[in-house]
Parts: sequence; C-alpha cells; structure tokens
Amino acid sequence: MPINTVRVRPTATSYDTERSVPRWAVITARAIPWVLLPQCLWRLPFAFDFDMGLIDPNAPAWVWWAVPYVFGLSVLSEALALLGLGLVRGWGEVAPVWLPVIGGKRVPPFVAIVPATLGGLVLTALWGSVLLSWLHVPGFHGLGYSSGWWEALAMVCVAPGMLWGPMLLALTHGYYVRRCRPVEGH
Repeated sequence: MPINTVRVRPTATSYDTERSVPRWAVITARAIPWVLLPQCLWRLPFAFDFDMGLIDPNAPAWVWWAVPYVFGLSVLSEALALLGLGLVRGWGEVAPVWLPVIGGKRVPPFVAIVPATLGGLVLTALWGSVLLSWLHVPGFHGLGYSSGWWEALAMVCVAPGMLWGPMLLALTHGYYVRRCRPVEGH
C-alpha cells in the first residue's frame, strides 16, 4: 500500500436496516449487555444468602426460591439489555419471519420507540436515586456496608449498570431519527 493512501473507517454501518446506523449507536447497543454484566454477577451471591457486606436490618430470611429468583433476574436483565440491539438491527424494523402472526411485517417505529423511551426513563430514575443516595444527597437513603471495601466493590459492580437508562435513551433517539425523520437532501 502506498504511503500516501489513507484508510478511512466507515462512520455508519448497515445490519440489514433500511438506512445506515451510526457507528456510535452500534457500539452503544453492543455495550449495554456488558455494562450490566458486573451488576448481574455481583447479585448472584445473594441467591445463596451471602450478603456481600450489605447491612440490611429488614432483609428477609433466606428462602429456597431466592436462587431461581436472583438467577432469573440476572438473565432477564441481560435479555432486556440485548433487546437494545433491535434499535440498530433489521429485526427492529421488520419482525423476524419465524415470529407467529407478525413475522415478516414492518415494525411501526413507535412500537419500538415508546417502550424503549419508557424503559430508559424508568431505568434512569431508578438508578439515579441510587446514585443520589451514594452521593449522600438529603432525602435519598441507601443501605450501609460492613466495610469500605464492600461498598467500593458494590459501587464498581453496580455503577456501570446505571448507564443503561441513558444509553437506551440515546439509542432510542438515534432509532427515531433514522426511522421517522426524512432523509436529508430529498
């Protein structure tokens, strides 16, 4: 390759979508499950009655169904995070053909936009209150930890998941722009 040749990385990609998806949106959609993973892994010891240094005087006694509940919650969280990929992939525009009744049909944009927006707002509010309690903002109270190390571990594991709501809202806006606004120059 000649020295004066410049390689340019594409700024948009297409995953069988009608219009190109911005690269930032693809990266964001792929990152969401990864930012949730530490939180999901941190939650697993609670299934076996290991409190991870958390001090909760109102914690109920351990019950057998805590195991499927906690594992199910982690799996559900990751599954919902993976739905964000629909905002950058073709299956967010046309339902996969294997789905009964709706398979192969065009997905109206607001069928994805409304739940994604509501989900992003709920997640932002939910985790925002946790963040405010960590920052000791008056009126926001969280649980304590038996040591600073346990608290630091909890923050390192849980804090990335706080980005889920804002990331989903950004993806939803990108989906809205791509699907609902006219193409510039036409």
